Parts: sequence; C-alpha cells; structure tokens
Amino acid sequence: MRNIKLTIEYDGREYHGWQKQPNKLNIQGEIEKAIQTITGETVELIGSGRTDAGVHAFAQVANFKIESDFPIEKIAIAINSQLKQSIRIKKAEEVEENFHSRYHCHKKTYAYIIDNSEQGTAIYRHLTYHVPQSLNIEAMQEAANYLMGEHDFSSFKSSGTSSKSSVRIIYVAQILKEQERVVIQLTGNGFLYNMVRIIAGTLLEIGLGEKKPEEMKEILEAKDRQKAGKTLPATGLFLMNVEY
Repeated sequence: MRNIKLTIEYDGREYHGWQKQPNKLNIQGEIEKAIQTITGETVELIGSGRTDAGVHAFAQVANFKIESDFPIEKIAIAINSQLKQSIRIKKAEEVEENFHSRYHCHKKTYAYIIDNSEQGTAIYRHLTYHVPQSLNIEAMQEAANYLMGEHDFSSFKSSGTSSKSSVRIIYVAQILKEQERVVIQLTGNGFLYNMVRIIAGTLLEIGLGEKKPEEMKEILEAKDRQKAGKTLPATGLFLMNVEY
C-alpha cells in the first residue's frame, strides 16, 4: 500500500467547502473522483482540515492510499486532467505509510485579505473583502499582539463548533500593509470554526476606531462570542501553508 501526499491549491468560490457532502460540489469529493478515474481505486482523501464554503487555499495538504503502481511523477498532472481549473494539484509525493495529513499537522497559516482601496477592485473582487475607509494598522497590530500565545478562543468561534476544547496556540499574528491591501496573517496549531474570520472582523472594528486595541484582551478573557466583532465573509480567507 502506497501513501500519497498532495499539496493542493483551489479557488473556493464555487465549492461548498472541502468536505464531502451529498448533492453539493466540494473539493474533497472532486479530487477523490479524479483519483478513482486514473487509478481505478476508491480512495479516502484525508485533508489537513476542512475549509468552509468559499474559502481558498494556496497549499492545502491531503493524503490517500492506493495499491496502484501509477508513477508518482505523473500523478499530479493526471489528477489535474480530471479536475476543473479551480482546483490544482501543485505537488504529489510518496510518504511514509503512517503519515496523516490531519493528525501530524503542527502549524497552519491563514491570511485574510482586505482590499483597502477607495473604489474597490474589479479583478480581485471575489478574492478580497472591500473596506474603503482608512484603517489604523498600528492599532490593529497592537490588538493582534494580545492573541499570541495559548488562550481559550471561545469568543472567536461560531456555534456549531465540534471541537471539544477551545484552547489554541497562536504563534504569529501580524497585520501587513501591501499597497492597497491589508493582510491579517495568523499562524497557529489549529483554528476553531470561523475563528480567523471572527478575529479578522474584530481587528477590522479596531482598525476603524470602533473598538480600542486593549479591548482585544477583554474579549479573549470574556469567552463570549457576543463580545467579538462580526464574522467577515469567506471571500477574503486563504489557507496559506500547513507545516509538519
């Protein structure tokens, strides 16, 4: 039995998230069908985690096991030939049999991209969230600093979270200004349901002057979703990297 690791890029706009769902277009299911077509084997594709409907990825990681001796150097191009161009297998590699995309993941990095131009963008409108008002980047970074370390992130999860614990570790929380874009980048050992989008919504309110930076500490300690900001749309969210 061979264990194959995939690095996957996708534009999440037309998909109902990563996870297989009956009668709904999803990324996991589309890739599994493509693998079955080229190998003749039914496989279970294990992702590093689920991304929600509309969320994008530059480097999602997944693995599957096959008996087939299909050449490893041809697997990516063969799977891609069976997929829409909105999903691309960037790399395929054979790994140890015990490798597990989800259980062995140590860190993930997400980025939430805000288009901070006055008039918005025609080209990237489906890949960013438009905020025309001026943002206080220094205040946003000051607030983001409170997120680093190990905390109970109950204030930043949506109802429906299946995780037993809301404790996570954030290693990096930074706000980057790139011309007319503001990028909220978070690296952690894991993320709760909608956690990044709620953190981004809270940081946005701080950037707009609706909340003070030091309120982030109070919101964390409250462990109350009602204290945090709104959940920003999925359109601006990208899974950037998964580390093992």
